[in-house]
Amino acid sequence: MLGGVADPMVAGATAGSATVLSRSEDEESAGGKDVKRTATQAFSGVVPKRRSSSRSIKRKKFDDELVESSLVKSSSRVKGPPVMEPARFSGSETSSAEKKKVSKSSMLPAPPMAAVVTPLPITKRVKKSRQPLQITKDLGRWKPVDDLLLINAVLQTTDLTAVHLGVKFSCRFTLREIQERWYALLYDPVISKLAWQAMRQLHPEAIAAIQCKALFSQAEEALLAKIGSSSQPKLEVFQDLLNKHPGVFYPSRTPKSLLVHWQLLKQYYLLDDQSVQPLPKGDQVLNFSDAEQLVDEAKLKESRDEVLEHELMIADRHQKREIRQLEQELPRWQVLVDSITGMNSPDFDNQTLAALRGRMVRYLMRSREITLGRATKDKQIDVDLSLEGPAWKISRKQGIIKLKNNGDFFIANEGRRPIYIDGRPVLSGNKWKLNNNSVVEIAGLRFVFLINQELIALIKAEAAKMSQQ
Repeated sequence: MLGGVADPMVAGATAGSATVLSRSEDEESAGGKDVKRTATQAFSGVVPKRRSSSRSIKRKKFDDELVESSLVKSSSRVKGPPVMEPARFSGSETSSAEKKKVSKSSMLPAPPMAAVVTPLPITKRVKKSRQPLQITKDLGRWKPVDDLLLINAVLQTTDLTAVHLGVKFSCRFTLREIQERWYALLYDPVISKLAWQAMRQLHPEAIAAIQCKALFSQAEEALLAKIGSSSQPKLEVFQDLLNKHPGVFYPSRTPKSLLVHWQLLKQYYLLDDQSVQPLPKGDQVLNFSDAEQLVDEAKLKESRDEVLEHELMIADRHQKREIRQLEQELPRWQVLVDSITGMNSPDFDNQTLAALRGRMVRYLMRSREITLGRATKDKQIDVDLSLEGPAWKISRKQGIIKLKNNGDFFIANEGRRPIYIDGRPVLSGNKWKLNNNSVVEIAGLRFVFLINQELIALIKAEAAKMSQQ
């Protein structure tokens, strides 16, 4: 290419020099305009972008000028030294061409040749410098540390399943992902090149740390298993192993790392002089590993249906809620049953204000205030609730029923346990109004409070007359 470009330009240079030699001295003294025009004609095909305007001058060109201009345009697209070319052929240099000799004008085409040829290696150099930046831009989830771990582990074990179980990568990879990455490192040139370039940039200390985590091969474990379990080897024993078998052990192995791995082999009964212990019989206590083997594997692997368990839990909650509601409504229904059975229409005499009727006994209230409780030898009360049933939970003085002047009955709790009036608890020290057919429950004993409506009506009428007076 360089020889092909140089021949037309040399021919143009010789033609320009011949025209200059054929001129007379009178023509040279005629003015700078003719000299300037001849200079532009001689070098118009070589120098790109002579004018400051971006528009091209339309004029007819010769065949050799067309070839040279096309070559210069293709090379001028490259960023670089061609921008400096117009400064060499400015108007000041053309004006001084009158004083120069013809031999100097013939040597001027050489700089454009150098300007055309030099950008080519610069463009290649720029592309080479940019390629690594684009290639190593993103490596994905697999970091160079993971690739180095994978390569070392596969070389040691030649088993991808063992690599998946034994190597701790920067993030969790499935067995399929590890297989795909290994095959990509082997057979995909782009990925292997990326990984190789990334691993070369790792720090030596990081590489040493990765090599220390390399898995033990079967040959290494076979040599370690020959050391007896009853012996207590020191670091010198493992140093001798490293010296005797340098080709078997990984280069980064140390006596301390071999000692740690030998202790693991001894713990899991993998040494040559060890055998698996049988399961204990009789009353011997099982250790955790033996007891775990006795567990049925089918039960451990049984899948749980979380949706079904959630639905069953919700149904259980609904059932418990319904049971609680029924328990709370039961006393109310009992009151209705007692009122329907005819217990609300006893035969009262003129002296009975009210009656407290239970299942077994009926107590008559003939004074404005009576006491309820459990009678003892030391203390007697008006209404002995022990006659109705087991009253050992009832206090000696459980409560007081009192008739007010306005004809309302109230019960006051004087005992430790609460008294339930129509299902509502009345705590110790509180009182509650009693209505006709009110259900009074004390320590599991239930009574119905019945009021003599006719006698109470007379009492209310007399109270009203007294208030008017």
